[in-house]
Amino acid sequence: MSDFSNPLSAAADDPQRYTRAVLAVLGTQDPMAVLRATPERLRQVVAGRSRDELRRPERPGKWSAVEVVQHLADSELVWAYRIRRIVAEDRPTITGYDQDRWATALAYRTVDIAHALEEFDALRGANVRLLAGLPPTALARVGLHSERGEERLDHMMKLYAGHDLVHLRQLARIFEAARGDRDAPPEGE
Repeated sequence: MSDFSNPLSAAADDPQRYTRAVLAVLGTQDPMAVLRATPERLRQVVAGRSRDELRRPERPGKWSAVEVVQHLADSELVWAYRIRRIVAEDRPTITGYDQDRWATALAYRTVDIAHALEEFDALRGANVRLLAGLPPTALARVGLHSERGEERLDHMMKLYAGHDLVHLRQLARIFEAARGDRDAPPEGE
């Protein structure tokens, strides 16, 4: 399993591995700049893609582009709640969730990509505005993640920015795989 296939059971076994991998993808980039740029980058990546391209997974058992975008929207919803709890409460518990169960139970495969993009845009805009207006003391506040332990809000900003980049890379792989499928000779040749 890759560092970025992170169902709840695997995250609980080695949550720090996932964290290190996501932060490595972010590297020295400014997390707030990444958070601000992602909605437009997402729109550019999916623009002009056919319905088939958006719904074709990278390979069997993996997500399609529409599932990735809906995951980002739901992840942003979860983060919105986490941010507000951390700012308003003292050391709240931040519960993890199984992203693959959400994708299945919430039928990510069937959503309209335009709606998923709208949800992500609205939620990300609200979160960025809130974060940008917080004093440094608020960014140092802590939540207690059920899998990863104590996490500061400014650290979570880095994780979510890295998470964006991970999924943008995933979208590039999905579309590259689809292009490769189109360019491959028919079987038997």
